[in-house]
Amino acid sequence: MSAPGARDGAGLRFSKMHGAGNDFVVLDLRGGRPSPPAALCRALADRHAGVGCDQILTIEDAGSPGAVAAYGIWNADGSASRQCGNGARCVAAWLVRDGAASGERFNLDSPAGRHAVTRVGRDRYTVDMGPPEFSPASIPMAGPADPQDRYAAVDAALPRFGAVSMGNPHAVVEVDDIDEAPVATVGPALQRDPVFPESVNVGFAQVVARDRIRLRVFERGVGETLACGSGACAAVAVLAARGRVDRRVDVELPGGTLGIEWTADGAPVSMTGPATFVFEGEWRDE
Repeated sequence: MSAPGARDGAGLRFSKMHGAGNDFVVLDLRGGRPSPPAALCRALADRHAGVGCDQILTIEDAGSPGAVAAYGIWNADGSASRQCGNGARCVAAWLVRDGAASGERFNLDSPAGRHAVTRVGRDRYTVDMGPPEFSPASIPMAGPADPQDRYAAVDAALPRFGAVSMGNPHAVVEVDDIDEAPVATVGPALQRDPVFPESVNVGFAQVVARDRIRLRVFERGVGETLACGSGACAAVAVLAARGRVDRRVDVELPGGTLGIEWTADGAPVSMTGPATFVFEGEWRDE
C-alpha cells in the first residue's frame, strides 16, 4: 500500500498552512488513499524532527452530494478529532487553490457533518460551524442530565466552567485576566477529570467588552495552541447564553482574531478568519 498522499512513487507531499497561528500539515488523500497511521501523524507533527504542526488535515473525496470534498482531522498525538474551525478554513483555501472549489460559496464534509463555506476575501473565509449543543449527553459529560450555566468537576479544586459541543467537547472557564490564567495546569487537569469521559478542549475566556473577548485554549491531543476556531465558537456560545456578550464577537487569540456570530438560540455559529499557506514539502521516511 502506498503512503498517504504519495503519487508516482514519490514521497509524502504536503502543504504547511495555518489559520491565525493554529498550524497544520495538509495531505491530499483523494482517490481512496489510506488515512495516516498514528505514528506518521506524530512524526509529521514533531516540531524538532518533523514538519511541526498542531494537527494533520486530510483532503478526502466528498462524502455527500453537493460537497466539493471531505476532510479528516488528526491531532499531534495521532488521535482523531471531529472538529477544527481553523482547519476548515485552511481546507477551503487549499481546495480553492487546487481548483476543486470555485465560486464564493461551497460545502465541505467533516467528521462532524457538512459545513457551508463562504469566501469573503483573498485569504479569508466564513465557515458555518453548526449549532452549539448544550445538553451534557451531546458534549459528552458524565453525571448531570440537564444543561447548567456552570458545572463542577469531580476534582473540587478545579474552577467551575461552562460546557458545550461544537462537534467536539469544550469547557469554558471565565477568567479576569487571560495572561494570568492557569492554562498549563487547569487545562490538562480538566481533560483528565472523570466528568469528561472523552476528554475536552479547555478554553480560558476574558470578557473585554460585549463585542470582544480574549481567549486561550488547551486542546486535547495537542496542548495550548495559538488559536482554536471551534474553541472561539464555544466560548462565544457559552458567554452569550450567559448574557455576558452580544451575538457578534471578535475573539482575540494569541495567533490572531476570529469573528464569531451566533444570531439566535438554536442557530448555527459562523466563524470568519484567515487561512495562510506557509510552504510546500515532501516527507521522505528513509
